[in-house]
Amino acid sequence: MSLIKFNNRNRLFPSWNNDSLKTLLGNDAFFNLDFFEDDSLMPAMNVKEHDKDFEIEFAAPGFSKEDFEITIKDNMLNVCGEKKNEVEEKDENYTRKEFSYSSFQRSLNLPETINTDQEVKATYKKGILKLNLQKKEGIKEQQKKIIEVL
Repeated sequence: MSLIKFNNRNRLFPSWNNDSLKTLLGNDAFFNLDFFEDDSLMPAMNVKEHDKDFEIEFAAPGFSKEDFEITIKDNMLNVCGEKKNEVEEKDENYTRKEFSYSSFQRSLNLPETINTDQEVKATYKKGILKLNLQKKEGIKEQQKKIIEVL
């Protein structure tokens, strides 16, 4: 028996299987790409825990710092990025207009140890969005509990 990864997160038509969708759209090579399940729409993320803070990094190349919206509400961190680019060229005989659009949204449930009252430091450099979230002071760190498997 083999294991098959199930990912229903980005599917446009979740009740259809991929073969039905490909048959509907034809046998063109463009439609053989499984773009409905493409994880590239979600930026890679690293979370590092330090003694006094958490450091969260998002790989978001091609964005500028103005393209991000970062909010915290009810211990939920929301990071959104939206980039629009539009170029128009006009000449006597033609008009050329090109545009591109890309966006993402990540939501993280923050632990109770995060001090949401303190300012979150956010920097964007070389395609990496870095957030520093301070921990609350005076909270005792839980000891690691080892559970024996029987």
